Amino acid sequence: MTRAVTPVTCIMKSALLVLLLCVANQAHAAHLDYLPLVGDLLFQSLPHNEVIDAIEGASGSPFSHCGIVVYVDGDWKVLEAVGPVKETPLAQWIFQGRGSKFAVRRLKPKFRVNIPKMIEGARMFLGKPYDIQYELDDAKIYCSELIYKGWLYATNKPLGKLVKLGDLRWQPHESIIRRIAGGLPLDRPMITPRDLAAAPELDPIMAFAAHRLLKQSQKK
Repeated sequence: MTRAVTPVTCIMKSALLVLLLCVANQAHAAHLDYLPLVGDLLFQSLPHNEVIDAIEGASGSPFSHCGIVVYVDGDWKVLEAVGPVKETPLAQWIFQGRGSKFAVRRLKPKFRVNIPKMIEGARMFLGKPYDIQYELDDAKIYCSELIYKGWLYATNKPLGKLVKLGDLRWQPHESIIRRIAGGLPLDRPMITPRDLAAAPELDPIMAFAAHRLLKQSQKK
């Protein structure tokens, strides 16, 4: 017995085909080739734990870590504060993020002259321990603070907007905040990865996704 093909069936099949094509096109568009440039700022989500979930949850952003792209001895690396401040191979840095996803922000052309001095300023903190209390002193350094202070060294101007802990959605994460901060310092100023990424000096080059890495030299 042959099943009749009705107009409704044809319309449903056509709609399904269009939907699948749209999804495929969106997936292709999201996964782009990334050709690194010295001074690029990369943002990612680190593996879940209480601290990472507090950073992302309190700031309302998928960004819990960031770093500066540098070119060292013929290899691309990321200058980051993740334990001690160090330079991590770029491919390894990307892999450490959840789903290997990352976003790229690039300084607008008129600001790129400051990149060498920004990197110089950030490298002054190499070897410094990670700042789990998220203070803005120089004894210990957290990821977005490293970039913020590198830019401050280069330009004497802020990059991104400082916010207070009390400005963030800290309430669901009060327990872990009290444990790591030794209290609830709601007046403590900080620079979050979210607020750094939103700096008007930066262009959003690549959205948050699992991009393919190209390693051809593009140092300037």
